[in-house]
Amino acid sequence: MQILRGRRVLIGIGGGIAAYKVCEVVSTLFKAGAKVRAILTEASQEFITPLTVTTLSRHPAYTDEGFWQPIHDRPVHIELGEWAEVFVIAPLTANTLGKLAHGLADNLLTNTVLASECPILLAPAMNTQMWEQLSVQRNWQQLLSEQRYHSVGPGAGLLACDRVGSGRMAEPAEILAAVESLLHTGGKQDLVGKRVLISTGGTREYLDPVRFIGNPSTGKMGLALAQAAMHRGANVTLVHAPATWEVPEGVRAIPVVSAAQMQQAMLGCFPDADLIVMAAAVADIKPAEYATEKLPKKLLPTSLPLEPVPDIVAELGQRKQPHQRLIGFAAQTGDIVKPALQKLKEKKLDAIAANPIDQPDAGFGSDTNQAIFLDNQGRQVEISPCSKLQLAHHLLDFINAL
Repeated sequence: MQILRGRRVLIGIGGGIAAYKVCEVVSTLFKAGAKVRAILTEASQEFITPLTVTTLSRHPAYTDEGFWQPIHDRPVHIELGEWAEVFVIAPLTANTLGKLAHGLADNLLTNTVLASECPILLAPAMNTQMWEQLSVQRNWQQLLSEQRYHSVGPGAGLLACDRVGSGRMAEPAEILAAVESLLHTGGKQDLVGKRVLISTGGTREYLDPVRFIGNPSTGKMGLALAQAAMHRGANVTLVHAPATWEVPEGVRAIPVVSAAQMQQAMLGCFPDADLIVMAAAVADIKPAEYATEKLPKKLLPTSLPLEPVPDIVAELGQRKQPHQRLIGFAAQTGDIVKPALQKLKEKKLDAIAANPIDQPDAGFGSDTNQAIFLDNQGRQVEISPCSKLQLAHHLLDFINAL
């Protein structure tokens, strides 16, 4: 999360039990090198204390009690509003939501919102019945119609009231990813109205119900691409092989296992997509025969007959329409550029990301990555090691320039 180093993030904490989750957000931001300031509403202090947030951010927390105590001889809300690069409000309560939707300011948090111009990230949290009230939804939609407001969540699950439903605040990892995206984009929504189709993960080709040919791909790069595209306003569909992570709220997920299943899903979604990114590590071969029951060890073949699997990206390249952009990935060892250029040409791609899997903290399973982007116009851009989410944004920037 190198992009966070030295960046200025303001956290507004509302009154709800989900406030305890914000402590992890504050702590993680500080550990990543960000400069963190926090405002606690009066209600939020029923759940966490200013001392807790002060300790985690290494900076005194701000409350309504200090409203008229200036910073550098300037009003607190003016100084904080102008200081922030990104303003996170979490949990966003129905009360604060109503105030923001109507431009009201009766505490330090809401005054600071009106005194700021930076992107604001909203993470709602409330009881399902409260969240689904027409008045709350009207306020929510009115607020999101303003360009500077961005949302993360709410999700669905077990709430503090023991009800299962929507209204659960986004998890800290989702909030942090959205902050990282906003710091990269400055809040621009350059993919609004675009339909983005992404494949990710390592497919599995089974010999019997328990044995398969596969690869170490975890699908984290495709997940990062889905997050980045969604944060930039796209309508995202993610076709993913078996994974241990959860698909973010707002992304349509199609789980698959084999290359044949991925082919079927991709071909089904392809005609409606504007941008297609093939980040999946699709198997090249599969066992020629499948046993419906587990083979005893003594019956395992000493020589395994194999056959090729469908070349999904090549098939999409043949079907691509003029308005569509098809992007591939080439995971390589050694020289990564030459085979990527060959794949770019042979598969009729618009661009390709060549990434080394023999470098530390890059490729399969890691949280970071590096790559060289190439397109069919001869451009070549090298991206140094960074988080996979940041690499995803760099790739979307590269694609936008096609």
